[in-house]
Amino acid sequence: MIHVASFSFNPFQENTYILYDETKECIIIDPGCYSENERKQIKSFIQKENLKPVRLLNTHCHLDHICGNAFIAKEYQLVLEAHQGEKAVLDAAPLHGKMYGFNFEASPEIEKFIEEGDLIEFGTSSLKALFTPGHSPASLSFYSQADNLVIAGDVLFFMGIGRTDLPGGNHSLLLKSIQEQLFTLPDDTLVYNGHGQKTQIGFEKKNNPFF
Repeated sequence: MIHVASFSFNPFQENTYILYDETKECIIIDPGCYSENERKQIKSFIQKENLKPVRLLNTHCHLDHICGNAFIAKEYQLVLEAHQGEKAVLDAAPLHGKMYGFNFEASPEIEKFIEEGDLIEFGTSSLKALFTPGHSPASLSFYSQADNLVIAGDVLFFMGIGRTDLPGGNHSLLLKSIQEQLFTLPDDTLVYNGHGQKTQIGFEKKNNPFF
Protein backbone atom coordinates (compact mmCIF):
# COMPACT_ATOMS: atom_id res chain seq x y z
CA MET A 1 0.00 0.00 0.00
CA ILE A 2 1.29 3.43 -0.97
CA HIS A 3 1.44 6.09 1.73
CA VAL A 4 1.51 9.73 0.61
CA ALA A 5 3.24 12.46 2.62
CA SER A 6 2.70 16.02 1.45
CA PHE A 7 4.68 19.17 2.22
CA SER A 8 3.83 22.75 1.19
CA PHE A 9 7.10 24.49 0.31
CA ASN A 10 8.59 27.76 -0.99
CA PRO A 11 6.85 31.10 -1.59
CA PHE A 12 4.65 29.50 -4.28
CA GLN A 13 3.20 27.04 -1.72
CA GLU A 14 4.07 24.11 -3.94
CA ASN A 15 3.17 20.58 -2.84
CA THR A 16 6.13 18.20 -2.57
CA TYR A 17 5.29 14.51 -2.25
CA ILE A 18 7.03 11.52 -0.73
CA LEU A 19 5.44 8.18 -1.60
CA TYR A 20 6.45 5.02 0.24
CA ASP A 21 5.20 1.54 1.08
CA GLU A 22 5.83 -1.20 3.62
CA THR A 23 9.31 -1.87 2.24
CA LYS A 24 10.31 1.69 3.29
CA GLU A 25 11.55 2.47 -0.20
CA CYS A 26 10.28 5.89 -1.25
CA ILE A 27 10.15 8.20 -4.23
CA ILE A 28 10.29 11.99 -4.05
CA ILE A 29 8.14 13.91 -6.51
CA ASP A 30 8.56 17.63 -7.29
CA PRO A 31 10.84 18.66 -4.43
CA GLY A 32 10.16 22.34 -3.88
CA CYS A 33 12.18 22.60 -0.68
CA TYR A 34 13.75 26.05 -0.99
CA SER A 35 14.87 27.17 2.46
CA GLU A 36 17.20 25.42 4.88
CA ASN A 37 14.24 24.79 7.19
CA GLU A 38 12.28 23.14 4.37
CA ARG A 39 15.22 20.91 3.53
CA LYS A 40 15.42 19.93 7.19
CA GLN A 41 11.72 19.00 7.14
CA ILE A 42 12.31 16.58 4.27
CA LYS A 43 15.38 15.03 5.90
CA SER A 44 13.69 14.73 9.29
CA PHE A 45 10.63 13.00 7.85
CA ILE A 46 12.73 10.51 5.90
CA GLN A 47 14.84 9.76 8.97
CA LYS A 48 11.84 9.49 11.30
CA GLU A 49 10.07 7.04 9.00
CA ASN A 50 13.31 5.17 8.26
CA LEU A 51 12.77 5.58 4.53
CA LYS A 52 15.15 4.83 1.68
CA PRO A 53 14.78 7.29 -1.23
CA VAL A 54 15.24 5.44 -4.51
CA ARG A 55 13.87 7.80 -7.20
CA LEU A 56 13.56 11.54 -7.87
CA LEU A 57 10.77 12.57 -10.26
CA ASN A 58 9.34 15.78 -11.67
CA THR A 59 5.78 15.95 -12.99
CA HIS A 60 6.99 19.05 -14.87
CA CYS A 61 9.90 21.43 -14.54
CA HIS A 62 8.57 24.85 -13.55
CA LEU A 63 10.85 26.51 -11.02
CA ASP A 64 8.63 25.99 -7.94
CA HIS A 65 8.63 22.22 -8.55
CA ILE A 66 12.36 21.82 -9.17
CA CYS A 67 14.10 24.21 -6.76
CA GLY A 68 14.88 21.31 -4.41
CA ASN A 69 16.11 18.94 -7.12
CA ALA A 70 19.81 19.68 -6.55
CA PHE A 71 19.52 19.13 -2.80
CA ILE A 72 17.61 15.85 -3.10
CA ALA A 73 19.88 14.52 -5.85
CA LYS A 74 23.02 15.21 -3.80
CA GLU A 75 21.64 14.18 -0.42
CA TYR A 76 20.37 10.79 -1.60
CA GLN A 77 22.55 10.16 -4.68
CA LEU A 78 19.60 10.11 -7.08
CA VAL A 79 19.30 10.99 -10.75
CA LEU A 80 16.49 13.18 -12.03
CA GLU A 81 13.66 11.56 -13.97
CA ALA A 82 11.12 13.48 -16.09
CA HIS A 83 9.76 13.63 -19.63
CA GLN A 84 12.24 14.62 -22.32
CA GLY A 85 9.86 17.35 -23.44
CA GLU A 86 10.45 19.24 -20.19
CA LYS A 87 14.18 19.79 -20.82
CA ALA A 88 13.76 23.31 -22.22
CA VAL A 89 11.56 24.28 -19.25
CA LEU A 90 14.15 22.93 -16.83
CA ASP A 91 16.98 24.79 -18.56
CA ALA A 92 15.04 28.08 -18.45
CA ALA A 93 14.04 27.80 -14.79
CA PRO A 94 17.05 29.64 -13.24
CA LEU A 95 16.48 32.65 -15.51
CA HIS A 96 12.78 32.70 -14.68
CA GLY A 97 13.70 32.48 -11.01
CA LYS A 98 15.84 35.59 -11.27
CA MET A 99 12.90 37.44 -12.79
CA TYR A 100 10.92 36.64 -9.63
CA GLY A 101 13.87 37.31 -7.32
CA PHE A 102 13.76 33.59 -6.58
CA ASN A 103 17.33 32.32 -6.74
CA PHE A 104 18.09 28.63 -6.25
CA GLU A 105 20.76 26.07 -7.07
CA ALA A 106 20.31 24.89 -10.64
CA SER A 107 18.75 21.47 -11.02
CA PRO A 108 20.76 18.57 -12.40
CA GLU A 109 19.88 17.58 -15.95
CA ILE A 110 17.28 14.92 -16.62
CA GLU A 111 19.23 11.67 -16.75
CA LYS A 112 16.35 9.26 -17.15
CA PHE A 113 13.50 10.09 -19.50
CA ILE A 114 10.02 8.92 -18.58
CA GLU A 115 7.64 8.11 -21.42
CA GLU A 116 3.87 7.78 -21.45
CA GLY A 117 2.88 4.36 -20.10
CA ASP A 118 6.12 3.74 -18.22
CA LEU A 119 5.86 2.13 -14.80
CA ILE A 120 7.50 3.95 -11.90
CA GLU A 121 8.44 1.11 -9.56
CA PHE A 122 9.59 1.26 -5.94
CA GLY A 123 9.32 -1.31 -3.18
CA THR A 124 6.34 -3.50 -4.07
CA SER A 125 4.47 -0.57 -5.63
CA SER A 126 4.21 1.04 -9.03
CA LEU A 127 2.74 4.12 -10.71
CA LYS A 128 1.83 4.47 -14.37
CA ALA A 129 3.02 7.59 -16.20
CA LEU A 130 0.17 9.47 -17.89
CA PHE A 131 1.02 12.13 -20.50
CA THR A 132 -0.88 15.28 -19.48
CA PRO A 133 0.55 18.32 -21.32
CA GLY A 134 -1.04 21.75 -21.43
CA HIS A 135 0.14 23.48 -18.27
CA SER A 136 3.65 22.71 -19.46
CA PRO A 137 4.84 21.12 -22.72
CA ALA A 138 5.26 17.56 -21.44
CA SER A 139 3.76 17.31 -17.97
CA LEU A 140 3.28 13.83 -16.52
CA SER A 141 0.81 12.52 -13.97
CA PHE A 142 1.54 9.37 -11.98
CA TYR A 143 -1.37 6.96 -11.40
CA SER A 144 -1.75 3.98 -9.07
CA GLN A 145 -4.78 1.86 -9.88
CA ALA A 146 -4.10 -0.37 -6.88
CA ASP A 147 -4.05 2.55 -4.45
CA ASN A 148 -6.63 4.67 -6.25
CA LEU A 149 -4.58 7.86 -6.49
CA VAL A 150 -2.92 10.11 -9.02
CA ILE A 151 -0.13 12.65 -8.53
CA ALA A 152 -1.25 15.27 -11.04
CA GLY A 153 1.21 18.14 -10.74
CA ASP A 154 -0.35 21.41 -11.90
CA VAL A 155 -2.81 19.84 -14.34
CA LEU A 156 -5.99 19.57 -12.24
CA PHE A 157 -6.77 21.35 -8.97
CA PHE A 158 -9.66 21.45 -6.52
CA MET A 159 -12.23 23.44 -8.52
CA GLY A 160 -9.56 24.59 -10.94
CA ILE A 161 -6.98 23.78 -13.60
CA GLY A 162 -3.37 24.70 -14.21
CA ARG A 163 -2.51 28.09 -15.70
CA THR A 164 -1.60 28.14 -19.36
CA ASP A 165 -0.10 31.61 -19.76
CA LEU A 166 3.47 30.44 -19.12
CA PRO A 167 5.83 29.47 -21.99
CA GLY A 168 4.72 26.17 -23.45
CA GLY A 169 1.22 26.41 -22.01
CA ASN A 170 -1.79 25.47 -24.14
CA HIS A 171 -5.31 25.85 -22.78
CA SER A 172 -7.14 23.57 -25.20
CA LEU A 173 -4.46 20.90 -24.83
CA LEU A 174 -4.73 21.07 -21.04
CA LEU A 175 -8.50 20.53 -21.16
CA LYS A 176 -7.96 17.63 -23.56
CA SER A 177 -5.39 16.06 -21.21
CA ILE A 178 -7.75 16.30 -18.25
CA GLN A 179 -10.72 14.91 -20.12
CA GLU A 180 -8.87 12.05 -21.81
CA GLN A 181 -6.27 11.09 -19.19
CA LEU A 182 -7.70 12.05 -15.80
CA PHE A 183 -11.49 12.13 -16.17
CA THR A 184 -11.36 8.58 -17.52
CA LEU A 185 -10.02 7.36 -14.16
CA PRO A 186 -12.49 5.99 -11.56
CA ASP A 187 -14.57 8.70 -9.88
CA ASP A 188 -13.20 7.92 -6.42
CA THR A 189 -9.56 8.38 -7.51
CA LEU A 190 -7.79 10.79 -5.17
CA VAL A 191 -5.99 13.64 -6.95
CA TYR A 192 -2.84 14.96 -5.27
CA ASN A 193 -2.04 18.18 -7.06
CA GLY A 194 0.81 20.67 -7.14
CA HIS A 195 -0.87 23.38 -5.04
CA GLY A 196 -3.70 23.38 -2.52
CA GLN A 197 -5.87 20.58 -1.24
CA LYS A 198 -6.37 17.16 -2.77
CA THR A 199 -9.61 16.35 -4.55
CA GLN A 200 -11.38 13.48 -6.35
CA ILE A 201 -11.95 12.81 -10.02
CA GLY A 202 -15.73 12.41 -9.66
CA PHE A 203 -16.07 15.65 -7.71
CA GLU A 204 -14.15 17.61 -10.35
CA LYS A 205 -16.18 16.09 -13.20
CA LYS A 206 -19.35 17.36 -11.55
CA ASN A 207 -18.20 20.63 -9.99
CA ASN A 208 -15.11 22.01 -11.72
CA PRO A 209 -16.22 25.29 -13.39
CA PHE A 210 -13.87 24.73 -16.35
CA PHE A 211 -15.93 21.73 -17.52
